Amino acid sequence: MSIKRQLKWQIRKLLVDHYPKLIIDHEWPHLFGHKIDWDHPRDLNEKIQWLMCYSDTSQWPQLADKYRVRGFVEERGLGSLLIKLYGVWADARDIDYDSLPGRFVLKCNHDSGSTFLIDKASGFNKEELNAQINQRLRRKFGYLNCEPYYNKIRPLVLAEEWIEDAKCDYSSTLVDYKLWAFDGQVECVWVYYDRTQEHVYTNVYDLDWNCHPECSVFDDYYQDGRGIVPRPQCLDEMIAAASTLSRGFPQVRVDFYEANGKLYFGEMTLSGNKGRMLNKAQSHLNHLGEQVVLPAKRCPIKR
Repeated sequence: MSIKRQLKWQIRKLLVDHYPKLIIDHEWPHLFGHKIDWDHPRDLNEKIQWLMCYSDTSQWPQLADKYRVRGFVEERGLGSLLIKLYGVWADARDIDYDSLPGRFVLKCNHDSGSTFLIDKASGFNKEELNAQINQRLRRKFGYLNCEPYYNKIRPLVLAEEWIEDAKCDYSSTLVDYKLWAFDGQVECVWVYYDRTQEHVYTNVYDLDWNCHPECSVFDDYYQDGRGIVPRPQCLDEMIAAASTLSRGFPQVRVDFYEANGKLYFGEMTLSGNKGRMLNKAQSHLNHLGEQVVLPAKRCPIKR
């Protein structure tokens, strides 16, 4: 990295740690073509940024932590939805691969996208995998997209059970059900399936499982799911769980999987898509923003 890039990165880290609003103000017009309205935030994107800068975010690191959130889920009486955990380590070199089953999933707890599906029968290079994971563990995820609360998560790598749905014939990956909830009130379900590096199929469904493709913005990566995802068997249980987990939070996205008729908790996200969602129609983002009740007073939290 050049000296100029190093300096820019150090300045960014300083701003994210102490003045995140300045970064948001600078980047917002490049993404959305207008300044963010801090005094009258309107859509879901703006309200997420407002909450991140002006509300009590003290619980956000726990909820975003894929390891510590398990305790929160158990506290709310939903421990039965947790995927089986085989182990957790601060250094990938400490993983005892011989003790793990034939297939398992490794994931980092502090970021997004650091998930590795391991099938021993197919073989894998332990040294290369460990190096890749440890590189991810050293990365401060909160600096990348100005989400300061992520930097308060202690980086760990988890080994979990490999879950797959033998009944699903339209997706090569687990169907990801993302429920948007607002202080106990679930509003809609974003469905993502057949996800690869090149694309993901997606649609928005209401709670009666009517598909609303007009709520999505499709491009080369986000492609029209064509409304073919059937109503999940566990939809009612899914909605009830998202309602329970979201109580006390103005907005949160709660993700689930369903496999072979059983519901599994995925994760909770307080700044979904970094709070900079470009793959949903503005009318839909406005509607979701209307569901977010902001605190009466701004309360900047000491970073």
